[in-house]
Amino acid sequence: MLSDLAKIFITEEALQKRIKELAGQINRDYKGGELVMICVLRGAIMFYADLLRNIDMKVVTAYIAVSSYAGTESSGAIRLQYDLDEDIRGKDVLIVEDIIDSGGTIKYLLNSLMLRKPNSVKTCCLLDKPARRKTDYTPDYTGFVIEDEFVVGYGLDYNEKYRNLNVVGVLKKEIYA
Repeated sequence: MLSDLAKIFITEEALQKRIKELAGQINRDYKGGELVMICVLRGAIMFYADLLRNIDMKVVTAYIAVSSYAGTESSGAIRLQYDLDEDIRGKDVLIVEDIIDSGGTIKYLLNSLMLRKPNSVKTCCLLDKPARRKTDYTPDYTGFVIEDEFVVGYGLDYNEKYRNLNVVGVLKKEIYA
């Protein structure tokens, strides 16, 4: 599968180093507290698992699934596929997302979750692609800011493939053209 990549954008070592740094920031910001960490399925699962292993406090794990992609482009239509099972009223919540590009999905999630009256809601994304932003939004915690390239690996997919790569890479255009 690595041969399908035009280039490796972020190595496994760089991913793990940055995840430890992000976890350190989160541990300091929520010191002594309890946190509900919401994994946005499916793309964030690898990032979420590695981040969770580096969090040093009581954590309630939660999962939500939304979809807005078709192939390599966001469709703009956001669909809730799986909702939370946990009650987040009065709790500190951290949404863990794989990538924020247009900002539509994260805004949808924030608006939806705020109706449930949590104490706070922050976001942590592995990748931030501000060049594609259509909303005024900046994540609270960001792993890497990237250019406007189509990336796969480490949870990110193209038609459900490449999620299992341990790197983030740019897919060759002939693979998805």
